[in-house]
Amino acid sequence: MELVKSAEFLAKKKHAVHLRKDGSTFSKHLEDVVNRLKGLGVIDEELLSAGWLHEIIEDTDVSFDDLYEQFGNRISVIVSSLTEDKTLPRKQREKAYRLQLKDASFDAKLIKLCDISANLSDLKNSDASKSKKLREIKQNRYHLSIIRKDLMSSDFPKITTLLETINHILRRYGQRVIN
Repeated sequence: MELVKSAEFLAKKKHAVHLRKDGSTFSKHLEDVVNRLKGLGVIDEELLSAGWLHEIIEDTDVSFDDLYEQFGNRISVIVSSLTEDKTLPRKQREKAYRLQLKDASFDAKLIKLCDISANLSDLKNSDASKSKKLREIKQNRYHLSIIRKDLMSSDFPKITTLLETINHILRRYGQRVIN
């Protein structure tokens, strides 16, 4: 668990100044993602570490090379595959990210599922406008539709339960569920 503790420490240190839209700390979001991974039965230390680090390249000054040097190839590649290219204009960035998600590894998609679940669960505490919440829900729903098929053919039976929880949230906001 030394690897996971190192990832948690770096993530909390680098995200210390970041707050979520609902006012909670970013570290709380990362912890929620990792707890969801554990709830699915994930015990792989590299995968749990990548869960802690999944937004570190996108939101901090940590680079792919920094991650590679400290955590190795697998973790840095997973995190990179979950990182949006902020140098692109917004519409191009989203299109590129969708293709990136489609081609991502199962491990990256599993982390993205937990990230989507945590994001949607946080909405109830958000003071964002209804239209802003709906935009975020639709974006998360679309990302889920990209990765869902690959997740269903896994050895993690609790994925179905997590998807049911996500569908419950989607229904609450009047959105179509993911089948």
